[in-house]
Amino acid sequence: MRVRVLTDNSTLTDRYFLAEPGFSALLEVEEGKVLFDLGYSDVFLKNARKMDETLLDLTHVVLSHGHLDHTWGLVHLIMTLTEAEIEKRSYLRPDLIAHPDVFFTKRSGGTLPESGSLLSEEKCREQFRLVLSKKPMWLSKDLVFLGEIPRRYAFESPEPARKLCRNGILEPDRMADDSALVWRGEDGLVVITGCSHSGICNIVAYAREVCREEQIQDIIGGFHLLRATDDRLNAIVATLTTLGVSRMHPCHCTGFHARRRLSEAFFVEEVGSGLVCEYT
Repeated sequence: MRVRVLTDNSTLTDRYFLAEPGFSALLEVEEGKVLFDLGYSDVFLKNARKMDETLLDLTHVVLSHGHLDHTWGLVHLIMTLTEAEIEKRSYLRPDLIAHPDVFFTKRSGGTLPESGSLLSEEKCREQFRLVLSKKPMWLSKDLVFLGEIPRRYAFESPEPARKLCRNGILEPDRMADDSALVWRGEDGLVVITGCSHSGICNIVAYAREVCREEQIQDIIGGFHLLRATDDRLNAIVATLTTLGVSRMHPCHCTGFHARRRLSEAFFVEEVGSGLVCEYT
């Protein structure tokens, strides 16, 4: 499997790509190409072009969760597919995979009217074959969408300030829609996360269970540890060590303090727009 980071908060040194506070990654597996998240804008498209990658042959688009820094780029992908149709160019219309809660209005506090998806479930059904699942869903023989992540570790509970609008009523957002992708290779699992609102330890533990594999090759994506306390970081380090993690690429919403702490226990590699990782 090859993973290309199309969007991250930073870029690699001497690699002239664009960055924004968001995340997007392109996965190439034997059976096809999977776009995991689309960032906030069209940065993922511009960086893909610089990598000589077309996004007109995607087999799947997967949303890690519904927040704006992972879903608002969806508008730009739809524009790209629409233009290909109008111009009679060859393209695929990919399946769109996500948790059923991904399109609900989300509020993160303050006066923002929407911090979730700009597009409704109905509009997305017009553009894609939409598959919403709480259960794990295999996209290929070795790549699985985890669906809803069981919450096993109390130190990884979501932020209580977030709200979700269900049937016109605001309720606390448990971030049930926060999911991840896992690829099963010869050398173990590769876990690809968006923001890990459901907890990075919860995600890794569930990945091992679903894939029936204990060895972890790598974790790449956001860990959402910007405001994590030292006690929580220590608990995460201890748990990930027990779960067999040794290497990771924490990015996007992880934060410097957390990366520094993680680097004391694991092999932490630099991440940014333009990064390419290959796995067997």
